[in-house]
Amino acid sequence: MDDREFVAAFEDCSLPPSLFTHRQHVRLAWLYLREESLLGALTRFAEGLKRYATSLGASAKYHETITWAFLFVIHERMRGESTFDDFAVANDDLFSWNALMSRYYKSETLASDRARAAFLMPDVYEVLR
Repeated sequence: MDDREFVAAFEDCSLPPSLFTHRQHVRLAWLYLREESLLGALTRFAEGLKRYATSLGASAKYHETITWAFLFVIHERMRGESTFDDFAVANDDLFSWNALMSRYYKSETLASDRARAAFLMPDVYEVLR
């Protein structure tokens, strides 16, 4: 499925959950960040994830801190790669989300209801790269 079809299927909630893997979450964020400002992409991404999760009866799966943190990291890492595959190769650590988030957050922070409901600033600081 090409980028436009993928975004459209996500936004109209017709994308099968089996096709919305973690890699596809990262792809969607990357696509939004190519089209919009950071704040515009953040709004579109967060609202879209909530709508999509709700359409699947899984609204409790949405996690605000992880969503925002990933979008910020993806934004920081974008260097003008022309394709998502090029971006993915250059940033392969994005696909091990637990390892990446542990660079910024304690596990108990991410497990909290507060982190699920609202973005929390990182509480672990590790030098990246």
